[in-house]
Amino acid sequence: MAWKFNNESPIYLQIVEIIKTQIAQGVLKPGDQVPAVRELAVTAGVNPNTMQKALAELEREGVLYSQRTAGRFVAEPKAGGGSLREELSKKHIQAYVDNMRSLGYADSEICAVLETFLKESTAKAE
Repeated sequence: MAWKFNNESPIYLQIVEIIKTQIAQGVLKPGDQVPAVRELAVTAGVNPNTMQKALAELEREGVLYSQRTAGRFVAEPKAGGGSLREELSKKHIQAYVDNMRSLGYADSEICAVLETFLKESTAKAE
């Protein structure tokens, strides 16, 4: 896992987002065992208590589950619930829209800017 942290939010919440992203991308799949707290903490360069807090939050949200003495595992997606991919994309879109509105853009302008960006980035990729 790529562990990059910033000063914008608590590290444990950033860890939650990183693990959710790994699941949404299919790097971690339902039923996969998550490495032990200490191992994850060492690879991420964080305090084990911080990692424990992040994993406990993921369990609370139903993203992970514990099996006594066996460790933590990625949970199956909730029936009828949105996917992690959808949840994460909505969060990023909301942040983008909020930032654009704070810059004074109207919703129609936000759509136009995004459409122009997508066309330009597609043209560059080709």
